[in-house]
Amino acid sequence: MAKTAIERLAKAIEYPDRIPERSLMAVLRVDGAEVSAAITGDRLVLSQRLTGEADKLPALAGYAAGRMLREEAVLAYGDGAVFLWQDASADASEQALVRLFESFMDSCDWWRARVDASRAEEKTEFPEMMIRP
Repeated sequence: MAKTAIERLAKAIEYPDRIPERSLMAVLRVDGAEVSAAITGDRLVLSQRLTGEADKLPALAGYAAGRMLREEAVLAYGDGAVFLWQDASADASEQALVRLFESFMDSCDWWRARVDASRAEEKTEFPEMMIRP
C-alpha cells in the first residue's frame, strides 16, 4: 500500500515519533510547538496556531500583504484563533515535502516572533502615574 503524504513527510524530515499508517491527519511536535498536518483532497496542508488572542489579528494582518510576497504561508483566522497554513500537492516528492516543511517552519518562526513582540510591547507600558501635592 502506498504511504500517505503525511507518512512520507514524516520520513523525509526524519520525524522521530511514529505516524500511524494511512494517516490523513497528524499533529507533529516540533521545537516545542504543534504543527498540524492534514490531507484535504489532493493537498497536504500544514498549519500552526499562532495565538488565541483575537485582538492581535488586526496588527498581524498589517504584515500579511508584505509577507505574501516573501512566503507561501497564509495568515488566517478561525475558531477563535489566529493561525498560519501552507499547502502542497499530496503527490509531491519527498524533497518537495522537505522544502514545504522547512519554509513553513521558517514562516512560523517569523510570525511567532511578531506575536511575542506584541506581547512584550503590552508589558512595557508604564502605568499611569499620579503626582500628589
